Amino acid sequence: MSAALSTRPETSSTQTAASGRQRRRSPRDRRGTRVSAWIAVAVFGGFGLLPVYWLLATALSPNDQVFQYPPKLVPTEITFEHFADLADDPNLFGYLVNSVIVSVITAVLSVLVSAYMGYSFSKFRYRGRRSLMYLVLSSQMFPQALLLVTLYAVFSAYGLLNTYAALVLSFTTFTLPLCVWMLKGFFDTIPDELVEAARVDGASRMRIIHSIVLPLSAPGLVAAGLFAFVRGWNDFIFALTLAGPDKQTLPPGLVNTFVGEAQTAWPQLMAASLVVSLPVVIGFVILQRYLVGGLTAGAVKG
Repeated sequence: MSAALSTRPETSSTQTAASGRQRRRSPRDRRGTRVSAWIAVAVFGGFGLLPVYWLLATALSPNDQVFQYPPKLVPTEITFEHFADLADDPNLFGYLVNSVIVSVITAVLSVLVSAYMGYSFSKFRYRGRRSLMYLVLSSQMFPQALLLVTLYAVFSAYGLLNTYAALVLSFTTFTLPLCVWMLKGFFDTIPDELVEAARVDGASRMRIIHSIVLPLSAPGLVAAGLFAFVRGWNDFIFALTLAGPDKQTLPPGLVNTFVGEAQTAWPQLMAASLVVSLPVVIGFVILQRYLVGGLTAGAVKG
């Protein structure tokens, strides 16, 4: 007993000394952690922003400097003639209109369908519910390009090729799974007691969804709509295959305009790519608060 008692002070003093050394090392460790974090941010930020800078540098460089070797990271001369050339091509405005029509309709349709599906999965309990949820999720396991031939045959049989409907239906099909699960996670954070209280007050199910649930889920709806909009705006292979020259969107339209068998107009293509990216960037900047809230709402159910 005495030996055990005699060792306690030594143990406590050892622990105190160790904790003191940890406290003395902690500021240095924190500084090292901050430096490592900033280095990682700089590396990944440079990796992501370098292509954007190269697009801008190529778009602002004269033709004689674009193809010179070795290339210059910083253009010595700046010109805006490549951006001016975009306004002289009437086809680009048509591609822009097609992209806006297809992307907006895809976003609205995806949000409408996924909102009802997500609410059903979140608040209702019925036989086969879990199987349907996993069925919707499993559709993301297949590469979308594998379905291109099948969709082409189906749309051809129903006379939907070279129409907006073919693009909207195909884009909506691929955006629904993620939108449904995103909104389901958001609806899970809405207390069931709130829905029950509205039901006790005599509100119908549709009134509850439209007047209570959907207004509270605005960040999730915005996030789902923005994801669907970007999916329709950036698609290339489906827009190139399912739509003809009159209904093609910007990605295949730019390739058909500036990329040829003998020569590629790289400065004009880079300028057009920057202009095309502006609506998406502006949308992300304006809706960033709603986007982050919608993506993180279902992470922790509270």
